[in-house]
Amino acid sequence: MSNKKDSIMKQAVRRNLDRFPIDFMFELTDSEIQLVVSQRVIPSKQTPGGAKPFAFTESGVAMLSGVLNSKRAIEVNISIIRSFVFLRRLASDYSDIMKKLEQLESTYEGKFKEIYKALNYLINPLEEKRQIGFKRKSDK
Repeated sequence: MSNKKDSIMKQAVRRNLDRFPIDFMFELTDSEIQLVVSQRVIPSKQTPGGAKPFAFTESGVAMLSGVLNSKRAIEVNISIIRSFVFLRRLASDYSDIMKKLEQLESTYEGKFKEIYKALNYLINPLEEKRQIGFKRKSDK
């Protein structure tokens, strides 16, 4: 984003600060800015124009659509919101899969414990194996 567009966005946000509580938006700290620069997300500290950049949460991005009115901003925000909805669906599906896996684990836990013991023994055999049977006096 160019400095002019960045400035316009910051002005729009600052004019509507009551729409952006702390769980919607925050300013990056100096150490966070340095981290972003070192990861080459932005080329230098001067790129944000000297002001600390804003970071938006999912809710904050959704709120931006009501603050920014350019056609491009609206298109981007619609795409972002659709992405969040898609990710939420994936997380829900993942949650369902984890529940089913936990049910299977509890059902077959005893069987898996025995298999695990056997596999563990085969992979990591004891250094000294006990001899099975009787010992002769000459074996001592």
